[in-house]
Amino acid sequence: MDKKIYKNRRESLINHLPINCALIVPGADLQYRNSDAAYNLRQESSFYYFSGFCEPSSLMVFVNNGKTIDSIIFVPPKDKLKEIWDGYRAGPIGAVEDYLFDQAFENNKIDELIPELLQGIEKVFYPIGKKEGFDQKVIDWTCAANSKDRYMHSIDIIDGSSLVGNMRLIKDDHEIEIMKHACNISAESYIEVMKAITPEDNEQSVEALFLYEFAKRGGRFPAYNPIIAGGENACVLHYIENNQDLNSSDLLLVDAGCEFEMYASDITRTFPVGGKFSKEQLAIYNIVLKANKAASDAVKTGNSIMEPQLISEKVITEGLLELGILSGDLDSLHSEGAFKNFYMHKIGHWLGLDVHDVGDYMEDGEYMKFKPGMITTIEPGIYISSSMDVEEKWKGIGIRIEDDILVTKSGNINLTAKVPSDPSEIEALMA
Repeated sequence: MDKKIYKNRRESLINHLPINCALIVPGADLQYRNSDAAYNLRQESSFYYFSGFCEPSSLMVFVNNGKTIDSIIFVPPKDKLKEIWDGYRAGPIGAVEDYLFDQAFENNKIDELIPELLQGIEKVFYPIGKKEGFDQKVIDWTCAANSKDRYMHSIDIIDGSSLVGNMRLIKDDHEIEIMKHACNISAESYIEVMKAITPEDNEQSVEALFLYEFAKRGGRFPAYNPIIAGGENACVLHYIENNQDLNSSDLLLVDAGCEFEMYASDITRTFPVGGKFSKEQLAIYNIVLKANKAASDAVKTGNSIMEPQLISEKVITEGLLELGILSGDLDSLHSEGAFKNFYMHKIGHWLGLDVHDVGDYMEDGEYMKFKPGMITTIEPGIYISSSMDVEEKWKGIGIRIEDDILVTKSGNINLTAKVPSDPSEIEALMA
């Protein structure tokens, strides 16, 4: 990949950094499964966004001292023995030559050099509370910087999450193409699994099928722990046990998406294990599908991000009222939040390098308006557990339908529309 993309992002970030301020962005450290067996490193998302650098225990510092603006990176030192075991390291020279940073140092110099870099700085921005132990590190560095000059004013520490997150919120063309590919991998995988599944499968075997189909197409890792929830398990919103048998009469809710080149996809479909919806399942399903389509249509430049939420609430309230699951006046039921017993979560979230991506939802004290380049999920649902006070025929039905929606100048693009959501198409696919 062209490393100039990351350099351009750094330059754009620096342009938003006030004079006499610094921004610190830590990378990820290796995490160990047991003994000396480490998990695969997954670089911290913001660090990757501005660097493209995937070595552990690295750190970026951006300094605007009023005279120069520098992008500085601290990286693991070159080590021939380590490289034999773990692979190539760029080292400081490689970080400058290959990743186009202004300066680079070995990461064993962090505690020595950062206080020097903060000399004369008035404010330090960094993502507060996001990395264990890092808050104290920043405090120590600012105290060390202050101690070097008794006449120096104290350095204010400010949360830089919004500064970084709102840049990531608007996807550039390069990111959009990657995310389209991630969504396509996941969509094709859904189709193959839906065609292959039988009542003899269990939740675990379905999960294995998804992971196989993702990896076969280039999405080696899931973007999050897949939810493979048969029957009433679908009423547990973040069910991840994925270890129960399936019944041919049940619905199967699958919330799964691959990660491709660090970017997430996120899809949910609910389909009948035996290939045919029952009358009651179909009735609930059609309400959720109507909510999904209506909410997706509202994802447009200039619309409030709350509009899809309100639309989905009203559609679901009306549908439950028509089925007799709710009773009363539609407007009163909606204003009272009667739907929350059945639809208790928000309509969606930002999507990008993180499955629940960064970026604010409020702007100037109001809900943000959709802008071109944003990508949001739209995922209404209805969940009726066996403990709820409803007719027996509705119990044990949990349905969610989720798509990934790209905001454009003229409307939106459903990046996951390839996966059937129409019930007749699902039944035909599974026949």
